[in-house]
Amino acid sequence: MAKRKKTSPAEDIMDLVAMLPWWAGVALALILYIVLHKLAAMSPNLTGLKPGQMGGALQQTMIAALAYPAQFILPFLCLVGAIISFVRRRKRQALVQHVTQSKGADALNGMSWREFEMLVGEAFRQQGYAVVENGGNGPDGGVDLVLRKGGETHLVQCKQWKAFKVGVDVVRELYGVMAARGAARGFVVTSGTFTAEARAFAEGRNLTLVDGSKLLDLIQRAKTSLRASSTAKTTVPAAPPLRAPTIPSCPRCSAPMVLRTAGKGANPGSRFWGCSTFPSCRGTLETGI
Repeated sequence: MAKRKKTSPAEDIMDLVAMLPWWAGVALALILYIVLHKLAAMSPNLTGLKPGQMGGALQQTMIAALAYPAQFILPFLCLVGAIISFVRRRKRQALVQHVTQSKGADALNGMSWREFEMLVGEAFRQQGYAVVENGGNGPDGGVDLVLRKGGETHLVQCKQWKAFKVGVDVVRELYGVMAARGAARGFVVTSGTFTAEARAFAEGRNLTLVDGSKLLDLIQRAKTSLRASSTAKTTVPAAPPLRAPTIPSCPRCSAPMVLRTAGKGANPGSRFWGCSTFPSCRGTLETGI
C-alpha cells in the first residue's frame, strides 16, 4: 500500500491529535491555550534589574516570546485534529453501515486501502479495543493498527488484496514483529483469502487470520454494537409506578381513616387524615404533605 508522507511538524501534531477522541482534542486545545497564555503574560520588566538578575529575566522573556504565538498556533492545530478525528469517526461508522448493507465482499473490494484500514479499525474498536492507526509507516513490519485491551498489545496488518491470496511471508513477517515488540496477539486481515501455507504457519500460534467472510462477520458484530450503544443512549428510563398512599388506622379507635380537607379552623384548605367513623370518633392525623 502506498503510504502518505508527513510534510510538516504541524501535520504531525494534527495526526497525533486525530488519533484521540474528538472531545479529547478540544480539551487539549483549551488546556494548551490556558497554559501558554499564562506563560506569554510572564514577560518581566527589564528596567532596574541588577546584573545578577539579568540572566533569569532574559530567559523568562524568551519563554514569553515563544509562548505568545504558540498560544494560538498549538490550540488551533489541536482543534483541527479534533475535527479530523470527528470526521474519521463518522466516516468509519458510515463504512460499517455501507458494508453491512451490501452483498458479499464486493463492498470490501470497492474501497480504497485507507477506507479498508479505517473499517477494520472500527470493527476492532467496537469489540472493546483501543485502536491506534499507524498507516504502516516506519520500520515496524507494515503494522497498520495497534490494539490495546486488558493491558495487552495486539498488532494488525491489513491487506486489501482483490486478486491475490495473502501468502506465508506476510504472516511470518508480522509474527517476527510481534516477537520484537512483545505483542500478545497478531491479526492479518484481508478482503480476500490466505494460502494454505499461511494458514499452516498461523496454526498453533498467537496469530489470527481474518479473511473476507470472517471480516464481514466482525463488521456485522460492530454494527450490532453501534446499534446497541445508540439505543442505550436514547432510551428514557420508565418512570416508577405511582403507589397509592398507605391508609393509616385511627389512633383512638383503630378504624380506617380517610383523607379530608379542612373547611375552617387555623388551616382552612389543608389536608388531614380523619377517622372514618366521624362524628362518633374525632381522631385525626397529619398527612405530612
